[in-house]
Amino acid sequence: MKHLSIFLPAAAATLILAGCATASMTDNGQQKSDNRLLTKSTNPHGIESFDEITTDDYREALTEGMRQQKAEIQAIVDCKEAPTFANTIEPMDKSGKLLMRAIMPFEALDNSNSTKASQALAEEMAPLLSAHSDEIYMNDALFQRVKKVASATTENLTHEQQRALEEIYKSFVRSGANLNAADKERLMALNQEISTLEIQFEQNLLYETNNTFVVVDKVEDLAGLPQANIDRAAEMARQQGQEGKWMFNMQRASCNPVLQYCSNRELRHRIYDAYYNRGNAGGEHDSKDICAKLVRLRLERAKLMGFENCAAQILDKRMAKKPEAVYALLDQIWEPAVKKAHEELADIREEMKKDGLDCEPEGWDYAYYSDRARKARFNFDENEASQYFEINNVLKGVFYVANKLYGVTFKEVTPDVPAYEATAQAWEVYDKDGSLLAVFYSDYYPRDGKRAGAWCTHFRSQSFEGGKRVEPVVVNVCSMTPPTADMPALQSIDNVQTMFHEFGHALHGFMRNVNYEAVGDVERDFVELPSQINEHWAMEPEVLAVYAKHYKTGEVMPAELVRKIEESGKYGQGFATVEYLAASYVDMDLHTLTEVPADLDVMKFEEEKLAARGIPRQILPRYRVTNFSHTMGGGYTAGYYSYIWAEVLDADGFEAFKETGDIFNQDVAARFRKYILTPGGIDDGMTMYKRFRGSEPKIDALLKGRGLK
Repeated sequence: MKHLSIFLPAAAATLILAGCATASMTDNGQQKSDNRLLTKSTNPHGIESFDEITTDDYREALTEGMRQQKAEIQAIVDCKEAPTFANTIEPMDKSGKLLMRAIMPFEALDNSNSTKASQALAEEMAPLLSAHSDEIYMNDALFQRVKKVASATTENLTHEQQRALEEIYKSFVRSGANLNAADKERLMALNQEISTLEIQFEQNLLYETNNTFVVVDKVEDLAGLPQANIDRAAEMARQQGQEGKWMFNMQRASCNPVLQYCSNRELRHRIYDAYYNRGNAGGEHDSKDICAKLVRLRLERAKLMGFENCAAQILDKRMAKKPEAVYALLDQIWEPAVKKAHEELADIREEMKKDGLDCEPEGWDYAYYSDRARKARFNFDENEASQYFEINNVLKGVFYVANKLYGVTFKEVTPDVPAYEATAQAWEVYDKDGSLLAVFYSDYYPRDGKRAGAWCTHFRSQSFEGGKRVEPVVVNVCSMTPPTADMPALQSIDNVQTMFHEFGHALHGFMRNVNYEAVGDVERDFVELPSQINEHWAMEPEVLAVYAKHYKTGEVMPAELVRKIEESGKYGQGFATVEYLAASYVDMDLHTLTEVPADLDVMKFEEEKLAARGIPRQILPRYRVTNFSHTMGGGYTAGYYSYIWAEVLDADGFEAFKETGDIFNQDVAARFRKYILTPGGIDDGMTMYKRFRGSEPKIDALLKGRGLK
């Protein structure tokens, strides 16, 4: 998702400087107003009063926030003293407190509780915020001050201050500070147009996901689908005025069970086509033209900045550094993954023959017959396992792992802090010394207005004010299987792993402890390490014994079922790896173009590129271009490879625990916290990883973990 805050310099608090002018503020640093965002919050932990903030309040706060930050930046420029870290870099890093206070909850809630009004505001503000950021980073007088600090000796700076200085200087250069006036003007126009298109793409995808329905008239057409899913489909139909029918939208919690369990091949086909053609079905919410424009404009921007293509520009500030490094990694995995996928297809053909189908499998056959083949091979039924994965018990398992590794504890405070959604829960998170570490919200169920997928976001990031650490407010947002009137919220293995994954991101947010926002973020291809390594504990027998309890009897999952989960865990990894790599290749292929045809058809481009690589025709990319939020929404442009890049790290990193014979080894956990979770981006990712592990990672553990070796 395109975050509005990426347009802005890092910001946390306004600093009054001795000897230099500053913008005037009220005593508490906020404007006097009825707008909750312009007055100091009196709620626990300073959390915003979400239910009392209107769209107009956000607009006013965003506008006032930009005005205040402009004044703060102008105060730095007008300072008569020689540029220093203290009077130039530090106040810039701390500027924009009000603006960030408005942006963080707005963008978080626009993703999870989107309305037509919030969508309109996002589209309205995107170009304004882009222009605001450009005005800062293209301010030559400000850049000259930053450059003078960067060229002076830094011996008296701490390592974190040196890194903050380097990152801020690089941000100017990467934002066009060295361009001439005409090129700066063109870059600003490109930034604004790109940001607007990315938001339009996201809004199209949100609509297509939540409002594309497949309707079923007869319950017998749902044979094989678990009763809980049938009941949810009936309820969705009732809510849509289709009483007595069954409906499925394109949220994974709704449509995936049909693809996996329903024996009705024609229905699976309808669901499959509807899901993979989001944004590609014509009409008002079709995104093909938007995607083509984005590819074209991103390339123009990259060339304006002196890069051969968009990927080269983006990877310049990633661990991978060069497109060649990304392709080298993907290519190492592609061949064994395709080979494994063909082996799985042979199993699927055998299962289809049992149904009298003497034809080639299609994409809508894959999940259904793969699940049957796994049952036949391992005598394992995932439906049986899901009886032990009631969502509240799973969350207890998530918390258990965090406590065992890092000593953190959780106290639910849902009634005591402001709520932004009825089903969201909140906890105070305490460190092992008893100090407050963070506030955590979980928001696990799909609804209208929530985009598809799962993510971790913040209402407030960790910072320091007046020498005191301000605890972050971190949110996990997912679309898990919800409860029904008769059944609790029982989860699939994939959903369980997703909960552990997103909580790994949350742990990263909880434990960050930096003084400067400029060093707060890690490289995009490093950011998935904390989340993906946390998945490793989800299916460990020692952990399952704690949380995997039957929803009716409370019985702990039997050892035999645990064994089946372990044995069958690698089955289907050919398909999973190929569909992931396919999306990663398309992302890179689009953004390594050095010329974009005027008539670029992104869907034809996708098909031709993957066919040339020998992808089995039954497998589509995990996301097709028109519903590929990671790349077209802007967050992971030329960066979807990051998950597999980080998997090399997380697989190798988990080996550090396994090698000791103790998956909760305290020495290894302490190193992981110290060198990975706590320091933000105080160094490049590989340097931090080597401090933790002692050496660079090897790909062997990844291939072994996916059953490809």
